Amino acid sequence: MKNFLLQNYLLLTYGVELLAALTGVMFYRKYKYSNAKYFIYFLVFIALAELASGYTNFIENDGVFSFLKGTVFEKNYWFGALYWSLGGILFYSYYFLKLLKSKSFVFVIKISRNFFLIFFIIYVLFNWNDYFIKPFPIIDILGAIIIFLSVIFYFIEILKSDVILTFYKSINFYIAVTIFVWWLIITPLVFFNVYYRHVDWNFIFLKWQIYLFANIIMY
Repeated sequence: MKNFLLQNYLLLTYGVELLAALTGVMFYRKYKYSNAKYFIYFLVFIALAELASGYTNFIENDGVFSFLKGTVFEKNYWFGALYWSLGGILFYSYYFLKLLKSKSFVFVIKISRNFFLIFFIIYVLFNWNDYFIKPFPIIDILGAIIIFLSVIFYFIEILKSDVILTFYKSINFYIAVTIFVWWLIITPLVFFNVYYRHVDWNFIFLKWQIYLFANIIMY
């Protein structure tokens, strides 16, 4: 099992992402007049971004992008930070802003996402060299807080409205539950990145496993 997961990690990850994106496209007509259409756009965007981030696989062994070897773009940390650590948080906060009705909840999320965007830009500028060689735990933690706030506010509104009677029929409910659980599982891993960078292969494989199964379940 260990060798199978190691050899097929990327294939399995890309596979479930593409499957989710294609499923969204197939059912787009059903949701094109609802907020769920934005989620479908995001699924397609993430699938394409994940494929693009795989450019690092073509750097070694005189690959197509071998000219990037030895440059700051040799690793894809910078790209992942852009489309997921920043783009993912901005999208999900925007998505829940479309769902929330309470002005106070909307205000909190708007302020939080604006603060996050400004903090991200400033933090990256002050840690420019590290931006290309490692992830930033503080960015992931702040992003997770915004996700948790957004989902919790959404759940509170459901509980206070008649929607609670038919919540199981709403695709937004399943989206909220899924991303809440995913971030709850993944966020603690950022505290152990020191083991990842010091080539603790036991931890590296454990992290791959957690990400893989979390992604499969989420998608």
